[in-house]
Parts: sequence; C-alpha cells; structure tokens
Amino acid sequence: MRYCINCCIHLLPNDLHRQCFRCCGPNHHSQKCPVCKGENRIPLYTDSKQMKLLAVLEVRTDHRESWNGFFCLRKGKLCSLIFGLIIMTLVMASYILTGAKHSLLLIPSPFHYGAFASNPSLMDNESLSDMKDHYQPSKMNISYVKDYPSIKLIIDTITSKIEFMRRQRPDLEELRKQEPHMFSVIPAKFLPNSKNPCWYAEYRGNATTDPYATNSYALYSKRFRIIFDYLRKVFWNHLYHYQGRHYRLRCLPHFYIIGQPKCGTTDLYDRLRLHPEVRFSASKEPHWWTRKRFGIIRLRDGFHDRYPVEDYLDLFDLAAHQIQGVLQSEAAEEHSATSNIIIGEASASTMWDNNAWIFFYDNSTEGEPPFLIQDFIHAFQPNAKLIIMLRDPVERLYSDYLYFASANKSAEDFHEKVSESLQLFESCVLDFSLRACVYNNSLNNAMPVRLQVGLYVVYLLDWLTVFNKDQILVLRLEDHASNMRYTMHMVFQFLDLGPLSEKQEALITKSPASNTRRPEDRNLGPMLPTTKAILRDFYRPFNTKLAQVLFDDAFLWQRT
Repeated sequence: MRYCINCCIHLLPNDLHRQCFRCCGPNHHSQKCPVCKGENRIPLYTDSKQMKLLAVLEVRTDHRESWNGFFCLRKGKLCSLIFGLIIMTLVMASYILTGAKHSLLLIPSPFHYGAFASNPSLMDNESLSDMKDHYQPSKMNISYVKDYPSIKLIIDTITSKIEFMRRQRPDLEELRKQEPHMFSVIPAKFLPNSKNPCWYAEYRGNATTDPYATNSYALYSKRFRIIFDYLRKVFWNHLYHYQGRHYRLRCLPHFYIIGQPKCGTTDLYDRLRLHPEVRFSASKEPHWWTRKRFGIIRLRDGFHDRYPVEDYLDLFDLAAHQIQGVLQSEAAEEHSATSNIIIGEASASTMWDNNAWIFFYDNSTEGEPPFLIQDFIHAFQPNAKLIIMLRDPVERLYSDYLYFASANKSAEDFHEKVSESLQLFESCVLDFSLRACVYNNSLNNAMPVRLQVGLYVVYLLDWLTVFNKDQILVLRLEDHASNMRYTMHMVFQFLDLGPLSEKQEALITKSPASNTRRPEDRNLGPMLPTTKAILRDFYRPFNTKLAQVLFDDAFLWQRT
C-alpha cells in the first residue's frame, strides 16, 4: 500500500493517485490534486470507497524521518519478541525444575534405569505390606515404583559379590614403624592403682610456659579455647613434684563409644556422663583416631597439619586432675585406695572411618587398608572396652540424609541419591573386594548418601580380629528407646560401675532424649516405600550375618 504525503492517506491499488508522489514539493497546493479538488479535505480510501476523517492529519515531508519511524516500529516489535522469549524460557525452566522434583516430566531422570515394567511380584511381601500400611502412592511417585525391578538387579549383583573374608592382623613392629612418635609418648604399662589407663609424664616447661599454646584443638576450634583457658590457670596446681622434676598425669580413655552416627550415641553419652564415676573428653567427638591425627579438620577442607598425640591427651586433662586428686589424697595414701573414675570418648566415626589410610599407608593389598584404627588402639590399650549403638540401617540412612543434607531435601531426592549410590557401590564390588569398597575413600566421597556406614557387620568383624567379643557391647537404639533403664543397666554392668541411688538413676534414665530429629525434618515425612524396599533388600544379607555373629535375631530388623 502506498501513501500520498500531503493530500491523501492511502493510494488506491489502481494507481489513481500516482501523481500524488510528486505533490509534496514547494509549489504544491490542494487544487493540483484531482481528489482533493481544492476543498482542503483529506480523504481516506478503504476498499475503493472514500471516507471522511474527523481530524486533520499532519504528516512530515521528510522521507528519512518516515523511514526512522518504520525502523523504530521494527525495533519495538523485536524487543517485544525478545521479552516474550525470556518470559517463556523462565516459565519453561520453572516447569522443568518443578516437574523433575515431582516426577512429572516425560524425560526420564538420569537415575532411573530405562523403561521398567512394574511387576509387584518382584517385591517381597514385607515391603508390599509396608507400602500399604505406611504410605499411599500418588501419581508423582509412580516412576519410583517402576524403578524397583531394575535396582533390584543391581542389588542382586552386589549380593552375589559379598564375601566376609577375615583380614590379616598386622604385627606390633609394623605398627611401630608407622607411628613411632605415638609409641614414644604412650607407655606400655599404666598406673596399677587407677582403673583408668593413666601414667605420669615429665613436664619440662617452666612457670611462664603455656602448656597449651600449640594445641591444635584450641587453635582451630573456639569451643576448646574456653576449656584451655581454665586449664592454664590450674595447670601448675596439678603438677606432681618429685626430686626437683615436674610430672603431669596423662590419661587415655578407659572405654570408647565407637559408633554409629545417627544411632543414639549422643543420647547415650549425655546419660552416661551423669554417672558419678564417669568422665569424658573435653568434647564428645574429638575424631582424633580417625581424622585429626591425619590432619583432617573438615573433610571438605582437605589436609592440615597433623594433630600430635599430645594434643589428644590434653583433652583428658580435666578428668586426669580429678583422678590425680583421688590418688594423692591422704586416705588413698594411707589405704592404697584405687581411683574408680573412668574416662570415655564418644567419636562416632571411630568404628567405620578409615578413609585417610590411602594417603599415608601405601603398602595396601588389593585396595584394602593394611592398618585400621583398631590396630593402634589395641596396641596401646589391649584391655579397652568398646560400646556400639546401632539402629535399623534403613532408618539410619534416612536420618543421616536429613541431618547432613543442606538444601532441597525431600523423599524423592533421597530416592535419587540412594539409586545413584547403589550404582557406584555396584561398580566397585565388581572389581574389588567388599572390604576394599567399604574403606574406599574415593567411593565414599562420591556416593551422595553414606550407604557404607550401615554395613555394620563388615566393621564389627574387623574389630573382632583384634578385640575379644567380651570387650565389645553392642546395643540397639530401638531397645534403648523402648526400655532405657534396661540398656543403661547393661552399660553400667559392662563398665563395672558402682551402684546408684534412686535419685541418681532417675536423673539418668528419665531425662529427655538428646539429638532428636529437627521439626523441619520431621515435616518432610517418611521415605518413599519403594526406597525403603530397595534399602531393605540391600542391607538384608549384612543384617543376616550380623545377627549370626551376635547370636541375636533382633539385629535382622524385620519388624521395625
């Protein structure tokens, strides 16, 4: 469509207004236009019919400005188009993220193993009943139910590779070569009149020397600084002076609560420390045997300077002062009394975390660690007592996930992480032994959830290669929660503690539970029933072996 600049708006298709292209010059007047006829009207032709406008239209004669208006119009349309595309992209992204979380997308998740046929016959009766009793599946988790047959094949592969092989225990000389400084600090024998393993070590500093100046726990942790500030003030009051020399009492723990995480170790620790004969380290979990002595402060931060054994012993100075007070009292000197105070340590990583070995012990055999934590503890304390608190490994894993996951926690996300971890674990057992995979640092760091922590029997068997069974007390969290008084009495008897008054016992057994699940985590609800069925299948052979080792079918966790 063409336009007449001055006298007409539209040119007709039959070119009647061809002359109007030249009527914009300086000599133009309305009479020259055959359409205007000198009436100063601006007619509008639409579909060959003339229409009279109600207003005067001013149109500039500059063709360049007309073209600029045209290009501005095009730019406006382009901006609108780009803006529309951005809005559509944001909407699509929101749909994808929301749909992925709720399994609404047609695109399969990378952790769903292809197209699965839903076959309920492949599920065991117990798992199906659990689904009916505890969970009503909705549309959004149908895809997870379909995962089961394929993941079951992965679990079957893992089960076929399970072999509980007895490890070869290293001899004492090999251990000495690995940790010569530790063996130079800790003596072979302890004081005979102390129930707790303690000894006197010469202190060569003077009155102006800070005995805790280089302690790594104080340097890297604020909560330890307050404790060490107090210890500095009373340090010289607790030195033993003999023949012009100064000696300080050093102690190791008499017993260790070695595991497992999210199994009630904090609650046991809080109750046990209320017993008048029990003392603990300055912190519940020093993690010295498993991490700090290798220079691991936080696993994500890599390695720092190694914490020497002296720094670990400093954590027991408060308890050592109390033991020393009993040993040096007048009554003790007259009657050769024995201190019944015992010290405990409750790092829940002690039982299972041997991840650092690969960086320090290079003479491994087929990927298995040549030395484990228990080898060194036994070398120094062959009479040490060990307490293990366990729970259903399926529930432990979900609790572990809720506690340590930082964002986007959900039952669906947990299912995805379990599926991925199982794939990684299967890849490892196809090429390496079970023990090598359990203690594999790279694998453990790669798995989104800590499946390996629930393989209790693997760790227990390795501890039994160096300690006698009567030195290890294994408890279940389920029993502790249902009958706390009974389990605490078992612990008191195991540690050979003195009797309690009714008031003391009530204080220990009736106080509220410690370290319970956070309200925001409880609001997320239980895991998906399909996830529970998958994990039950995975842990079943390990639970069966555990029940055989402990001669107790309760560790099968069939009705939890």
